[in-house]
Amino acid sequence: MGVVFRKRQKIGPLILNFTENGYSSWSLKIGRWSWNSRSRAHRVDLPGPLSWKQDKSRS
Repeated sequence: MGVVFRKRQKIGPLILNFTENGYSSWSLKIGRWSWNSRSRAHRVDLPGPLSWKQDKSRS
């Protein structure tokens, strides 16, 4: 497996994701809830190592 370049730039609740090819996606994180523009999935952080995810295709 090779080395992969990834960078995240946070601007308040907005997170911009970059790869070696440039801009990749953006995310919005408010408290324990987050949404990603690429996967279009909602995610909620639960206590401990758990999280809940709902894909747009399944809603």
